[in-house]
Amino acid sequence: MSNSATLSIIGSGSALPTRDNFPASQMLELRNKQFLIDCGEGTQIRMRQMGLRTNRLGHIFISHLHGDHCFGLMGLISTFGMLSHVTDIHIHAHPDLEKFLMPQLNYFCEKLPFQVIFHSLNPFVNEIIHEDRTIQVSTIPLKHRVPCCGFLFEEKTGERHIKRDMIDFYQIPTWRIGKIKQGEDFETTDGEIIPNELLTTPPTPPIRYAYCSDTAYSEKVIPIIEGVDCLFHEATFMEDELFRAKATMHSTARQAAEIARKANVKRLIIGHYSARYIHKTGLLNEAKQVFENTALAEDMAAYTF
Repeated sequence: MSNSATLSIIGSGSALPTRDNFPASQMLELRNKQFLIDCGEGTQIRMRQMGLRTNRLGHIFISHLHGDHCFGLMGLISTFGMLSHVTDIHIHAHPDLEKFLMPQLNYFCEKLPFQVIFHSLNPFVNEIIHEDRTIQVSTIPLKHRVPCCGFLFEEKTGERHIKRDMIDFYQIPTWRIGKIKQGEDFETTDGEIIPNELLTTPPTPPIRYAYCSDTAYSEKVIPIIEGVDCLFHEATFMEDELFRAKATMHSTARQAAEIARKANVKRLIIGHYSARYIHKTGLLNEAKQVFENTALAEDMAAYTF
């Protein structure tokens, strides 16, 4: 099992792009896989500026159908075609995305060297939407002006770690070690049962990452994201713009920190800033007053956890 994940912030802004903050997009690298989370306008430009390789990218997750989260898809897919990207692209999104994206793909991208496969999701329920041997991805229902969900990325629990000295002491044959890693006890030739706990140590704790953007303050997400290694939570406004946050169904930096504190997460990254904030120090300080281990999402920066 991997020891870390890397989150690359492609865009940390909101609806109105600025010189420093492109619209929302992130790349999560976990277990030697790449996942693109939202794809605002300019995503492919930032990716090339960052030198992000995409040969392992096969799944794109779109939180909702506001332009700052999906306008970059068409250009990105078109460029993948020119670069001879061969991995099929699976897009997980509200079913309406396929309705408006497919006509564009059919017109501009007739002969792609890969398939674009749409997977409709229900943003109102918490359920697994993607799963393979090592990772699963679930939806996190959010509270926004249009149907919207976040995403929880989780490693599956790996095998237990053998204690080599105990394996040697009990002269356990190599062909039995696989089962012991999976939790089985060992029976000696004279019938003695050796408990698995004597032969192994617990598996490496699985890495969990939660993405929550866009959303008004909602404590309903807390049971889903409880204890995650890293939480990205939107912080469009500061507390002095709380009325605006409520009207647009966004969160303040303080509210993002409250969710992090109540969910006992290990680390909080805030982003999706309103264009009114040229300097982000106020947002960071506001969040840190509630949850100390908070960082600002910065375009073209990478975070390891």
